[in-house]
Amino acid sequence: METVKIMPCLDMKEGRVVKGIHFVDIKDAGDPVEHAAFYEKEGADELAMLDIAATVENRKTRLEWVRNVSSVIKIPLTVGGGISTLEDMELVLNAGASKISINSAAVKNPDLVKQASQKFGEDKITIAIDARRNKAMPSGFELVVSGGTKPVGKDAVAWAKQCQELGAGVILPTSMDGDGTQAGYDLEFTKAISGAVDLPVVASGGAGKLEHFYDAVVKGGAQILLAASVFHYRTFRIREVKEYLQTKGLKVNL
Repeated sequence: METVKIMPCLDMKEGRVVKGIHFVDIKDAGDPVEHAAFYEKEGADELAMLDIAATVENRKTRLEWVRNVSSVIKIPLTVGGGISTLEDMELVLNAGASKISINSAAVKNPDLVKQASQKFGEDKITIAIDARRNKAMPSGFELVVSGGTKPVGKDAVAWAKQCQELGAGVILPTSMDGDGTQAGYDLEFTKAISGAVDLPVVASGGAGKLEHFYDAVVKGGAQILLAASVFHYRTFRIREVKEYLQTKGLKVNL
């Protein structure tokens, strides 16, 4: 049995952690360095930091945020947002990230995934896939880019398969229908992705109850559980989530 990992996520804007619903209605949620240090102490297995405005504002990830956060933690840090070239990736990795996450840039130039995988290794490359429901797509899910603002007319599950072939190491799917709602992960979308690839899949978007975390593994096929609101607002402690999963028969690092 795979060990299930817990991954708090710092969505960043203007140097602060923020949280929205359906990718909009953004509210302040604290200081990134304080959150990062706290989550490591609490038992987080990994941490994600996503510069949510970088692509929309047509700029690069703020490297000082990466340096500040990576300097207070030892757990793996995945950084995404505004990363569109091999040079960007190198700068972010050198600033202290363990992995980089790309989304819009990969859709625009799929060969970038292959080049990045060959240069830095598959384990360093996470592909974030944002999608929304669209019955016109074979899987029922359409790929969306630019921070959830632009649908691209491409099937999200077919894209996940393509990314695996290109050398991605992890797939991070987020359903825009569930993001920030705390109504539960989009299990249908998570399962569609995890059933199509042999890579670790990160469940993302919508965790609000303890059973949501369990369902993401058992019904969604995810190995890594990403959450933001419930951790930022201290609805649950990370240890509480892990102990709950353990009582349900899942393997975690306590």
